[in-house]
Amino acid sequence: MFSNELRSEHRGNDDLLTAGLGLAGLRSLAPPAFADASAPTVEELRRRALWGSWRGIADLAPGGGYGDLFGDLAPVPGREYSAYARLPGAHQPHRVLAQVPDGFDTSRRCVLVAPASGSRGIYGAVSVAAAWGLPRGCAVVYTDKGAGSDYFDLDAQMGVRANGMVGALGEAADLAFVPDAPVNASGVAFKHAHSRDNPEADWGRHVKQAAEFALLALDQALPQAAPFTFANTRVIAVGISNGGGAVLRAAEMEGDWLDAVVAGEPSVLSSGAGSRALYDYATEAALLMPCAQLHMADLPQPPLTAALQAGAAVRCATLAAEGVIAGATPAAQARSAYELMLDKGWTDAALRAGALSTGFDLWRAVAAGYASAYGRYGVGQHPCGFSFAAQNPDFSPRAATAAERAAWIADGSGIPPGAGVGLLDSKMQLPDLTYPGLKCLRGLWDGQGEDARRVQAGIEATRAGLPRSGLPVMVVHGTDDGLIPPAFSSAPYVAAAKAAGREVNYWQVRHVQHFDGFLGLPDYGARYLPLLPYVHAALDRVQARLDKGTPLPADAVIQTTPRMGKPLSAENLALPK
Repeated sequence: MFSNELRSEHRGNDDLLTAGLGLAGLRSLAPPAFADASAPTVEELRRRALWGSWRGIADLAPGGGYGDLFGDLAPVPGREYSAYARLPGAHQPHRVLAQVPDGFDTSRRCVLVAPASGSRGIYGAVSVAAAWGLPRGCAVVYTDKGAGSDYFDLDAQMGVRANGMVGALGEAADLAFVPDAPVNASGVAFKHAHSRDNPEADWGRHVKQAAEFALLALDQALPQAAPFTFANTRVIAVGISNGGGAVLRAAEMEGDWLDAVVAGEPSVLSSGAGSRALYDYATEAALLMPCAQLHMADLPQPPLTAALQAGAAVRCATLAAEGVIAGATPAAQARSAYELMLDKGWTDAALRAGALSTGFDLWRAVAAGYASAYGRYGVGQHPCGFSFAAQNPDFSPRAATAAERAAWIADGSGIPPGAGVGLLDSKMQLPDLTYPGLKCLRGLWDGQGEDARRVQAGIEATRAGLPRSGLPVMVVHGTDDGLIPPAFSSAPYVAAAKAAGREVNYWQVRHVQHFDGFLGLPDYGARYLPLLPYVHAALDRVQARLDKGTPLPADAVIQTTPRMGKPLSAENLALPK
């Protein structure tokens, strides 16, 4: 089940939580530098990966509350144990990594299992789980759940090794990801899109496998207290976004291995009324949202610039010409697109916060990568002709440099574009450059043909079941989430679970959108509040439920108050008592 195991110690100026960076280092706008950009050390890569993982998820800006109202960044010394894990029948391994603090409490054995959010690398949930668990004497174990930043350079035939450094195919025996690719394939392959494993279908098994690895790591770290088993060690699964969906998939698995679950803003497809697949509403948003947002005033800024608005007007014209929306003028077309999205279940709050995803072209990136994953396509097989590569200033593909390749493990998000890897769209054409490719992606959801059936079957394989009877589950979701609207994900899941008599409780938090990491932008920080304090508070509640039998808190719509440019306060958060 596990291979390529590594062990390392992290003390002094290299702790488990921040690799010695502390809050001041994490706030730095520049990533930790490499002494040799083309050949960084293992320690440099780890430090930079932690910096990127923290900044990608948490709001660490002054006045944002981290370290004051919630969260703890005091150094935590300890050891790390990492390995490749493999599910039976999988084409590719995935990463697991356990952190065992020196202060692990053997009298109250506790493990937090933390799957990465999005498609992030192995430290992708450090701000979600480690900042709560490690200071309390719990071990924390992570899984990249079959995605992550183990990119493979098809031109150089080089990939990422177990320790994060780059190695050449045929020379390094421990590459994390070697794709099946045609001879002379070019560009970049990454695990989420090109493993041919549809990792989302196995999220629950990834979480359980990580928990099993944590017990083995504890046996090694603390042999005097061994054996560590599910019978004598508490296991709590916690995650946000895709990680939130992963812990809910783990919740449905049989057996008494899991003691509680906290899911924040989960991406989950259930059988509850109103549940929609991420691929469905992402492709819908990619096509309609740019036009619909032209109808809306007071969108958060950045990123909707005048240039993007001009492109959105072109999209309106395209949609009208295709008969998708009505209207003879840009204003009438924008209103038609807006009303169509409301009819499909979107809210004003989700559309407004969705400006971030529109401005950064996130919907297209998600749809292109996930189509490949759901259809289990390999390199060069994308049904809509998308591919990935480093790019020249004119966006033409080129070979990656050694420095770019070396930093992928630390800087990559698991879904390009980013970290020097671009998204190549073979269908681009004027006047609406991205529309043909997006129309093809949408057709994989609502169309016919072998490719559509293949993608649709992959999506259906991700549908979640009910949580195990008797398992305490808390779900936390921002009402303003514009990437994973609660109406399509958490709300139907919770309703179905409650109807079946499961112990699931639900916090809906006003003025919270999807990305805490963007609250450092003044306009977003003024309008929105962070999700993480509510996730940590939910962990407190499930701990009390397990320790004392205290009932989980009642469902609540938490009435928060935006900070409007002032430092975050307890009054803004209005956390339930």
